[in-house]
Amino acid sequence: MYEVSTLGPRWRALDLRAETPLGDLWHHDFWGSRLSSNTSHKSYRPLTVLTFRMNYYLSGGFHPVSFHVVNIALHGGVCVLLVDVFSVLFGGLQYTSRGRRLNLAPRSSLLAALLFAVHPVHTECVAGVVGRADLLGALFFLLSFLGYCKAFRETNKEGTHSTFWVLLSILLGAVAMLCKEQGITVLGLNAIFDILVIGKLNVLEIVRKLLRKDRSLESPGMLRTGGLLFRMTLLALGGAGVLYVRWKIMGTGPPVFTEVDNPASFADSVLVRAINYNYYYSLNAWLLLCPWWLCFDWSMGCIPLIKSVGDWRVIALAALWFCLIGLICQALCSEDSHKRRILTLGLGFLIIPFLPASNLFFRVGFVVAERVLYLPSAGYCMLLTFGFAALSKHTKKKKLIAALILGILFLNTLRCVVRSGEWRSEDHLFRSALSVCPLNAKVHYNVGKNLADKGNQTAAIRYYREAVRLNPKYVHAMNNLGNILKERNELQEAEELLSLAVQIQPDFAAAWMNLGIVQNSLKRFQAAEQSYRTAIKHRRKYPDCYYNLGRLYADLNRHVDALNAWRNATVLKPEHSLAWNNMIILLDNTGNLAQAEAVGREALELIPNDHSLMFSLANVLGKSQKYKESEALFLKAIKAHPNTASYHGNLAVLYHRWGHLDLAKKHYEISLRLDPTASGTKENYGLLRRKLEQMQKKNV
Repeated sequence: MYEVSTLGPRWRALDLRAETPLGDLWHHDFWGSRLSSNTSHKSYRPLTVLTFRMNYYLSGGFHPVSFHVVNIALHGGVCVLLVDVFSVLFGGLQYTSRGRRLNLAPRSSLLAALLFAVHPVHTECVAGVVGRADLLGALFFLLSFLGYCKAFRETNKEGTHSTFWVLLSILLGAVAMLCKEQGITVLGLNAIFDILVIGKLNVLEIVRKLLRKDRSLESPGMLRTGGLLFRMTLLALGGAGVLYVRWKIMGTGPPVFTEVDNPASFADSVLVRAINYNYYYSLNAWLLLCPWWLCFDWSMGCIPLIKSVGDWRVIALAALWFCLIGLICQALCSEDSHKRRILTLGLGFLIIPFLPASNLFFRVGFVVAERVLYLPSAGYCMLLTFGFAALSKHTKKKKLIAALILGILFLNTLRCVVRSGEWRSEDHLFRSALSVCPLNAKVHYNVGKNLADKGNQTAAIRYYREAVRLNPKYVHAMNNLGNILKERNELQEAEELLSLAVQIQPDFAAAWMNLGIVQNSLKRFQAAEQSYRTAIKHRRKYPDCYYNLGRLYADLNRHVDALNAWRNATVLKPEHSLAWNNMIILLDNTGNLAQAEAVGREALELIPNDHSLMFSLANVLGKSQKYKESEALFLKAIKAHPNTASYHGNLAVLYHRWGHLDLAKKHYEISLRLDPTASGTKENYGLLRRKLEQMQKKNV
């Protein structure tokens, strides 16, 4: 059903590798930043990251198939558990004398689980690797709910329960929260289930008694046992405790989001915020009803703000609340207790897990996100199944209803296959979003970046320009566009874009570094140095910036400063091959052969298979007349890259010096065959041929 995507995980890889202590996972957010950092996303999901780490270890690296297999297995497990959950929600909670729970609604629970299994809105969670957070959170959410149900298994006496299972349910809710934040909402669903199913609360009856001023309300039967009040206290204390610990772990308070992430939350007018939040709810509802309109990202202008009640989109709000109010009235006031229970629990399952994404309690970093509908869609599937059952009872055309159900299952399955195909590659995924969210600057940015990575710079420029047009403050698009223009030697426009990017976001270190590179190319060395220094000020551990700063100093013949900058780059990133190479070459060119040799050996100890380092060190050793060792390194470099002309050419020079003229001739010829335009090699080869001719004449 759900095909695997080739998209790799986007979290920081360090947390997945063995060299990172396991304890660090409990201090990092989902994306690998420290929770105490002001720039942290505050998404605290250590158990999900732990499963990624296990995947990484067992598969021996970032091999995507194993990650996707686990995601598909988790989705399958959630669907199986939902059969059990739906049987409770539809049929109620009844046990045999042996403590085995009865499934009183097998067909309804199976149909609802099937509708859930093939709902296309789940594709993001299943096909996208990072969607595992939602899958794991849902798994433990359902286990918590089923555990709570087991609290009433031990005895048939009304009002009694097993405190162990209640506490275990709270623990499983905490585990769900450590996989995905919305997992904690299971405690709210457990409370509603307890009140309605176990406590048998009848809102309609209470309202009638209130209207009649009935004295029986003074001590409601459901509270006389004391069991419900005790369980509610446990759930409230457990939830409050877990949320308090979560808040303390978060450290510096809630995450900071920008206006492009969630523009409605930045609106000055409370009315505008309320209207737009409700419009977002209606869009989420539409994605459940008609999941044909799917997009990997809904931010950055994808959904323009509603700024007045005269906007035609307000109709969507009215439709949503008309349906919700109708369902709520039926759930609370229906004479049919079975109908009340199913509608209330269905609405609870639909609404409660969605609350953390609703903007009601805190600002969230998105407008619409398909992944947050994973759990709420179970409530939707339950309500849809109940609707089909009610329709079946009131019509004789049962075959037509069966055909309608099969049609929905088939169409959703087909949509899943198509959508999964779009998730198989970044190109398909990003391009699929262009038709859904043409106003989304991030979509155009991602298409452009993907094209740039494939070398299609002309097309990439077009998409980057469109991203900047749609969002004139999109600094990342400006930075990438500036980089491409720099490579195409359109330096003036590149400088203007990068200058604007750092003006909009003064702490954008990458843009400062790229601005420095452009200024260096324009021979504005003082400005370039200042840009590099500013980049390092905003990102102290920035090896690439130190590398480029070293290149600037080398151009200015400030050799000591260049060596220091490159040394800083290698300290921060020991595998920085370019910085090591430049140090060796500079020391070689300035006659410091002993120091160049020491640096080369140090570099090869850290990066033993780097052929460019072998080549640079071999040149130094050849000049130091350490011919045998130099030859060995040249041959290793050639073995790694046999078609590099300079490797053969410099080995030929070594043999020339060493007196192995036949070998020198052989490698000169190979080098010229690979690069016939190499003037230095041609000149050396000519000298060798003349020398060989002179030797032949002497021998004659």
